[in-house]
Amino acid sequence: MVVDPTLTDEWAVSIMSVEGGPRILAVSPPRANAVGVTHGDELEADQVTSALLAAGVALNAPDNIFHVTAAHGRALATEPIRPGVRALTLDDHAAFDRFTADAPDDDVDEAFVELDHWLVFGCFVDGRLVSAASMYPWDGSTLADTGVLTLPAYRGRGHGVATVRALSARALQLGDEPQYRCQVDNVASVSLAQAAGFTLLGTWEVVLPTD
Repeated sequence: MVVDPTLTDEWAVSIMSVEGGPRILAVSPPRANAVGVTHGDELEADQVTSALLAAGVALNAPDNIFHVTAAHGRALATEPIRPGVRALTLDDHAAFDRFTADAPDDDVDEAFVELDHWLVFGCFVDGRLVSAASMYPWDGSTLADTGVLTLPAYRGRGHGVATVRALSARALQLGDEPQYRCQVDNVASVSLAQAAGFTLLGTWEVVLPTD
């Protein structure tokens, strides 16, 4: 149980379930008072569930959180980039605009890949951008959150994996830590994360916004 005074309303309650380790409930001080917990408490899972329910706190469906281990990161940072994969800049706007126009709208929204993000890489096949991945710093930290999108007709050929690996290598070279999040039931995204060299850190649930 962690009470963190730096948490904003958006992240005021979250549960991190570390793979093979503990579950960590993190709350802001006002939420701690509402839930009836204090910093350092050790609670059973059913106690946490009951306390959140009683306080009217609802959490979103859990996300998988993947990271790159130190050992794999050292190898990844020096790995040659696959032909056709390169960093994208704002000068690539025409290719990127065509790419997003050809992708399903729901996939574009879910992937959250943007050309103006901190780091962006793409994979070109016969001059056409078919996969793109981008990263942005997580709340000013060194964690670099990853999004990736591949056109449906080009999936299953390793383009997304190669793009994410190149993107992650560049982030590591800059001293940042690649992070990959996806819904636990998104089988395709889980497979891509694993193929790109990410290791499951655990699952994360965060408070749903209130209207």
